[in-house]
Amino acid sequence: MTASLFTPGLQELKAARSESRQLYWFVGLFSAFANLLMLTGPLYMLQIYDRVLGSRSVETLLALTLLVAFLYGIMGLLDYSRSRIMARVGVRFQARLDQRVFDAAIRKSAVDDDDLSGTGLRDLEAVQRLMTSPALMSVFDIPWTAVFLAGIWVFHPFMGMLALGGGALLIITAMINRWISQTALVEANIGAYQADKMSDQIQHEAEMIQSMGMLNSTFEAWKLKRSKALLAQLAASDVSSVFSNLTKIFRLFLQSAMLGLGAYLALQNKVSPGAMIASSILMGRALAPVEMLINQWALFQRSRKGWNNLALLLSQVPPEVPKTALPRPAAKLTVRNLTVVPPRQDRAALKMVNFMLEPGQALGVIGPSGCGKTTLARAITGVWQPAGGSLKLDSAALDQYDQAVLGGYIGYLPQRVHLFDSTIAQNIAKMALSPDPEKIVIAAKKAAAHEMILDLPDGYDSLIGDSGVQLSGGQMQRVGLARALYGDPVLLVLDEPNSNLDNDGNEALNIAIRGMKAQNKSVLIMAHRPAAIKECDLLLVLNNGAQSAFGPREDILKSTVQNHQTITTSGGPGGLI
Repeated sequence: MTASLFTPGLQELKAARSESRQLYWFVGLFSAFANLLMLTGPLYMLQIYDRVLGSRSVETLLALTLLVAFLYGIMGLLDYSRSRIMARVGVRFQARLDQRVFDAAIRKSAVDDDDLSGTGLRDLEAVQRLMTSPALMSVFDIPWTAVFLAGIWVFHPFMGMLALGGGALLIITAMINRWISQTALVEANIGAYQADKMSDQIQHEAEMIQSMGMLNSTFEAWKLKRSKALLAQLAASDVSSVFSNLTKIFRLFLQSAMLGLGAYLALQNKVSPGAMIASSILMGRALAPVEMLINQWALFQRSRKGWNNLALLLSQVPPEVPKTALPRPAAKLTVRNLTVVPPRQDRAALKMVNFMLEPGQALGVIGPSGCGKTTLARAITGVWQPAGGSLKLDSAALDQYDQAVLGGYIGYLPQRVHLFDSTIAQNIAKMALSPDPEKIVIAAKKAAAHEMILDLPDGYDSLIGDSGVQLSGGQMQRVGLARALYGDPVLLVLDEPNSNLDNDGNEALNIAIRGMKAQNKSVLIMAHRPAAIKECDLLLVLNNGAQSAFGPREDILKSTVQNHQTITTSGGPGGLI
């Protein structure tokens, strides 16, 4: 992908990061003093070997020890302070982008369910985790490695060359580690994602899997993906462990080698015994950040991948421009030459559709499966954008409304109702933290679900989900209808609303539709079953994505359905087309 695809998103990420620029300077300043105080140990050793042991002065030893204790206390305070600062930098970065990434991921998933949209929040968390980890501190410490190496060089050039060569070998090891482990880490991440995705699908369809005897077959399919993921993770872990252990062993050897070389030079009267010990300590301190980077390289790689994914996601889904608030619209829907191309496809699912729905009317959209009914519903609710033509609510195009505002004007009941693990009341109120109880009850009554909800153990406060009440398909459909009616929408879009309803549920649905019409609001129903269009005034017939008929219900039924008399009088059984 070209760099221009990432540019807008990178600018957003850098702007969020730059809000903590002053804090980064403080961390750098604290790191400078903390690393300078790291010289306390070597200098203490020099004084012990070269002054205290020679003078045999207990007073000097006590004074030096008290000074060292004080300096180490200051160093600990500085380390603690910079850790706290970086933790807050990471939290500020995530808090700054939480809503933006959440919004972008949801909008991306709504039109294009791909890997990128599904990992947006996890990518943000990966970047934040690096910011708050000790691994990032090593980046501030790395420049001081040169200072410590220079200090060793001052003691003796041979010792400096040993330290410099050892550091270079560790850096080369880190580069080889990155090169070798990158492929294994990518394969492990992909495998884990695929296995987790299938696991979520299996749990979501648990009832269907158990009822159809698919338990063993789905387990074997998941086990195959999981085994591949585990093997890839094992391979990545083995590679990482090899280099981590090599780094640790090599660092310990270098410190011992430094002691050995220092001892040899001390025997030759080239350095003092204190310099020998001090050089070993400096060597360990100089290599510590390098070792940290090598051991935490996977964290850096995951953060880098998350950063790039976020940059691409935010570039592909720019922030919504605030729109001027419009007055509450009338329930008039105008569709002109509407053409819709589903995401990631090159063929139109709807072509040149035209109709008008006036306040107080109900329109039924009928046709065979795959004719474009759900596509029309997604376009009217603003989920999918038209590739051509126009959609207007009252006299304003749908894209002139903020999506959150539009969702309050257009109630939507999808084919498959999903409820959150929360209370009935919160689900009806669209998960609002402080919902209006009166509006919740009104919506439930409009959906003829009030009595049904009161019969639940805790009524409107009944929890739904694994730890709560298990609703039937018909009950979920009626709660979903109440959610669609919450907030008094002007237009109600129902996609196969009676697919799970019994006779009582169908009657409740028809009551809700009549109520909307009586309030001079409009209803649009995507239907397969005749009972769903009992209250419709108009019918739109779709076939292969194109409009084949539109007009009054009785006229369209006479021209398209053989048993139109039965459907007209009773909404009896049978298909529409």
